[in-house]
Amino acid sequence: MSKIFKESLFFIKSFLFILALFLPIYLISPSEKNIEKDVIKKVNPDQFKVEIGKEGGTLHRALAGDAKTFNPVMAQETTSTAVIGVLFNGLTKINVKTLLPEPDLAESWERDETGTRWIFHLRKNAKWFDGKPVTADDVVFTYNQIYYNPDIPSSAKDILTVEGKKFIVKKIDKHTVEFKIPKPFAPFLQAVGQPILPKHVLEEAVKNKTFTSTWGINTPPEKLIGTGPYKLKEYVIGQYALYERNPYYWEKDPKGQKLPYITKIKAQIIGDPDVRLIKFITGETDYYGVRASDLPELVPKAKEKDFTIYNLGATPSILFVVFNQNPKAPIPKHKLKWFQNTKFRQAISHAVDRKGIINIAYNGLAYPIYTAVTPANRRLFDEDYYPKYPYNLKKAKEILLSIGFKEGKDGFLYDEEGHKLEFTLITNSGNKERETIGNILKDDLRKIGIEVNFQAIDFNNLVTRLMSNYDWEAVIIGLTGSIDPYFGQNVWLSSGHLHMWNPNQEKPATEWEAKVDELFQKAAVELDPKKRDRLYKEAFRIIGEQQPMVFIVAPEELLAVKNKLKNVFPTVWGWYKEEYVYIKN
Repeated sequence: MSKIFKESLFFIKSFLFILALFLPIYLISPSEKNIEKDVIKKVNPDQFKVEIGKEGGTLHRALAGDAKTFNPVMAQETTSTAVIGVLFNGLTKINVKTLLPEPDLAESWERDETGTRWIFHLRKNAKWFDGKPVTADDVVFTYNQIYYNPDIPSSAKDILTVEGKKFIVKKIDKHTVEFKIPKPFAPFLQAVGQPILPKHVLEEAVKNKTFTSTWGINTPPEKLIGTGPYKLKEYVIGQYALYERNPYYWEKDPKGQKLPYITKIKAQIIGDPDVRLIKFITGETDYYGVRASDLPELVPKAKEKDFTIYNLGATPSILFVVFNQNPKAPIPKHKLKWFQNTKFRQAISHAVDRKGIINIAYNGLAYPIYTAVTPANRRLFDEDYYPKYPYNLKKAKEILLSIGFKEGKDGFLYDEEGHKLEFTLITNSGNKERETIGNILKDDLRKIGIEVNFQAIDFNNLVTRLMSNYDWEAVIIGLTGSIDPYFGQNVWLSSGHLHMWNPNQEKPATEWEAKVDELFQKAAVELDPKKRDRLYKEAFRIIGEQQPMVFIVAPEELLAVKNKLKNVFPTVWGWYKEEYVYIKN
C-alpha cells in the first residue's frame, strides 16, 4: 500500500502537474561524490524481505502543505491526498514490488470467460471507523451515487468507463458485488482501487446535493469515516495532522499482531523545503524527500545522525518542453506553423543538452528521456526501442535550414515569410531546476539562431494560460506518471483535456495522433499482458518520433530515512509492505 509515506498517490490519479518547488542546485565536489557512494543505498525491490516487528511508537513526518479538502473524491492536489490517503481503501490496491493489483477491501474476486462480468467478495471483518461493517451497499453507493453522479465532478469518472460507458454495479448479497463492464478491460482491477465511502454517513449529502462541500477542512476529524490503517485524530491548519491506528483495521502479521505496527503518526505541516531539511537533521522528523542540492549537507551527517539515503532510481515523472499547436490559441499563425512541424520539434530536441542539464540542474541525479517512458515503468522501458535525439547543435540547425529557415546577417534564423525565429518560453517561478533548464535552453538555442524570451511566472497563472485561455507559446512543465498507461489517457488521447499541445480535439488533428488513439484503445481491451505492452510501446515510439513534447529528463528520487525505522523498502511508487514498518528503540 502506498498511502502512508507518499505525499502523492501516483497510481490513483491519472497524470497531475508536478507542483513541488525546489531550491538552487549545485555540483558535489569529487570528494563528496566518493562519500556519496558509501552512504547512498540503491534500492532493489527483488531483495525485499519483511521481518516480524513490534507494535507501538510514533512516526514523525512532514507534509508540504495544508489539505484543501478531506473529501477523497473532491481532492485534486497532492497536499490533500497526502493528508487523507491513509484514511480510505479501494476494492484493490497496487503491490509496488510487482506493480500488480492485489486484494484490499475485496479479499478475492473472479471473472467470467468473457472478461465482462466480475464478482468481488468483500472482507467480512472490514469495518468503518465508527465500528459499522463495510457491506456491498457501500460499494454500490460509492459507484452509482458518487462516481457516476453527473452532479459530482470527479477525476475518477474518466477512469471508471470503457469507451465512454460506465460499469454496471450491483449487490448480490451483503458481502458480494457484481461489476458488469461493456467489454474486456485490461486495467479494470487497477481502476477499482478508487476509495470506497460509507453510505450510512454520506447518503444524505448526496441526496441533498451538498456532497461536493462535505468533509471540508473544518470538519471535525471524528466525522471523517473511512476504513484505512489510520484515522485522523486532530488537524490544526498550518501546524500539524495527528493520526492514530484504526482499531478495526483487519490486517495482521503472521504472529497475529495488529498492523500497521506503528500506532501513531505526527505530521508537521511545513511548506518550506529548507525547514523540512532542518527538521529532519535535528531529529524532529523520521524521513525526508531529498533534493540533489541537499546532498553536500546530508551525506557527511549520515553516520552521526544515524540515517540512510536511498536512491530509488528514476521516477515515473517526466519533464519536458511543449510547444502550443492549438489552432484556437491566441498566438501568431506563423508560430503555430512552426510548432506544428515535426522536424521543427525534432530540431529543438537535438538542441537540448540533456546530459548537461542533468549535471547542472539535477546534480547528476536524473535520467535522459526522449519519450514518455522512464526506467520506473519496467514493463515498457526499452532503451533501444525508442528514438533518440543526441545533443547536436549543428544537426539541429541543419534540420531548421532544411525546412525553409534562413540565416540573417544578425545571426538569427528567419522563416520564408521573413519572420524571425523567436518564441516565449515560460515555466513556474520558484522552481529553480526549471529556471536553470530554461536558461540553458535559451543559451543553446541562441547558438543556432533562435531567440528565446524566457520567463518564470506564478504557477497559478501558468496553469490558467496552459489549460484555460491557451495564451502561451512554449512551456517547461512536468507530469507525474501512472503505473498503467491507461490512466494517462487524458494526456495521450487527442480528446484529452491534458493533451497539452492541442487539447480536447473532436477528432484527431493528425494521422499520428489518430494512430496513437487507436493503439491506446486497443491496449485498453487487450487482456494478454505481452500484447498489451507491445501496443503501448508502439504508441510511445510514435510519440517519441513526433516529439509533441520535447522530453528532457526523469528525475531520480532520493529519500533519507532514520535507521530506527525497520522494514523500510521504499520505491518510486510507494513503500512496499509499509504496514510492517516498525520503530526499533
